[in-house]
Amino acid sequence: MDHSKQETVGIIGLGIMGSALADQLISKGFSVFGIDPSNKARNRAKQAGVEVVPSIGVLLRHSHKLLSSLPSNEAFESICDALLQARAEANQTSNVILAETSTLPIDIKQKQERRLARAGIQLLDCPLSGTGAQARVGDVVVYASGSSKAISSMMPVFKGFSRAQVNVGKFGNGMRMKLVANLLVAIHNVAAAEAVLLGKRLGLDASDVVRVVGDGAGSSRMLQVRGPLMAKRNWQDATMKVSIWQKDMSIIGQALAQTSTPAPLFAACAPIYHAAQALGLGEQDTASVMAVLEQMAGMKP
Repeated sequence: MDHSKQETVGIIGLGIMGSALADQLISKGFSVFGIDPSNKARNRAKQAGVEVVPSIGVLLRHSHKLLSSLPSNEAFESICDALLQARAEANQTSNVILAETSTLPIDIKQKQERRLARAGIQLLDCPLSGTGAQARVGDVVVYASGSSKAISSMMPVFKGFSRAQVNVGKFGNGMRMKLVANLLVAIHNVAAAEAVLLGKRLGLDASDVVRVVGDGAGSSRMLQVRGPLMAKRNWQDATMKVSIWQKDMSIIGQALAQTSTPAPLFAACAPIYHAAQALGLGEQDTASVMAVLEQMAGMKP
């Protein structure tokens, strides 16, 4: 990938997903600069080879191709404010592209797209399909939406951290596609936990259940990715925190309500995630829905 040798990328947000993107890009020869409010995230990024900078203004001096991976609407809006302020203070006129990869409400992204456009910053809506664990090995799909020209410009960056990149059309279609994907993820994750638990209660080895069923017609990516965590009861190292997933579930629920779409399976699985949060598992992986089902079955941890 010779073209990446001279390519510089700025990453805003170096958490579970952002750090994984940085790792992949660095491994492909990109020069990566990053920013994050967390000391832990910054230190981890430095050790991985990211040039951590103190402000958005400094980040813009190093790269005009940016990625953001953020946990909330408030964080995204704050970053956009900082971009606009830095742009004004530096009196910059060069084109800047920000590919926003987070799962956030479409209307929030659309509002910021209009704001940033007035300052010459092109915002792309580019959520990713895949878990943090998948991102660490480049096994994610980019749902890119917005300006086709800007998407083409960012494509070498996308290819540097993902296995597939799809231009899904107008701005906002990326999030629309992500909501559909996450609806399935929500259901499949709980279904995987049900399957592993049934296997255990039938006297089967949980890891054997994941391995054998995962290779047949009953498989899903969630069984393949999170099934091993469920089998080993190892959900402390989160690739998607239960607390963050609550936000995603809320956005899906809003979309279902707005479109009057019946979703009985989604409605059935939502309380399982709420229960995981209530059990104090908010900072752990969503594979921890297994713990909720175990408790429902009267099993001791």
